[in-house]
Amino acid sequence: MAPGARARRNAPPRDQVLSAAMAMIADSGLDRLTMAALGREVGMSSGHLLYYFKTKDELLLQTLEWSEGRLGERRRALLDSTEPARARLDAYVDLYVPDAPRDPHWTLWMEVWNRSQYADAEAESRGRQAAIEKAWHRDLVALLAEGISGGELRSVDPERFAARLRALLDGFSLHVAVGLPGAERAQVLAHVREFLDDTLGT
Repeated sequence: MAPGARARRNAPPRDQVLSAAMAMIADSGLDRLTMAALGREVGMSSGHLLYYFKTKDELLLQTLEWSEGRLGERRRALLDSTEPARARLDAYVDLYVPDAPRDPHWTLWMEVWNRSQYADAEAESRGRQAAIEKAWHRDLVALLAEGISGGELRSVDPERFAARLRALLDGFSLHVAVGLPGAERAQVLAHVREFLDDTLGT
């Protein structure tokens, strides 16, 4: 049997590898997430991991995409609920903002963008990262448009407002993720909800 075929046969499911990578980030941060350490965790050699992911950058990006897929399922479920638009908007914000400093998803998000900042703007990895951002933006625009058309939210341009709201959320979220003093999650959520009351209240 060829070595590549043996690696494919013995490899754990991709989701298991990505889940283990995210768990390692949550437990120990990014510094200890090496191919060798992850290989030990899932019972693969670092060479086998490189066979599948080619580089650590690709491993990190695929782990981010996997994590985003899970968040996307939760986001679509809340957007499809029968709750009032404002309640769903608050739930969107709650899902967006990190749980605490060193939130593993946000830690990974920041690392992936940092590693790719010098990449060609047309590179595949940059397009995949942009697709993650577009999904959050698209769902927010749809929610705002629904709330406005139903008279639940003040009339604004959904596209422009979504861009501004996500910039606000990104700024606050980075503060939470790095543990900036005075930027605890509860305070951030209160600030954002006050902003939404001021700008979208009817």
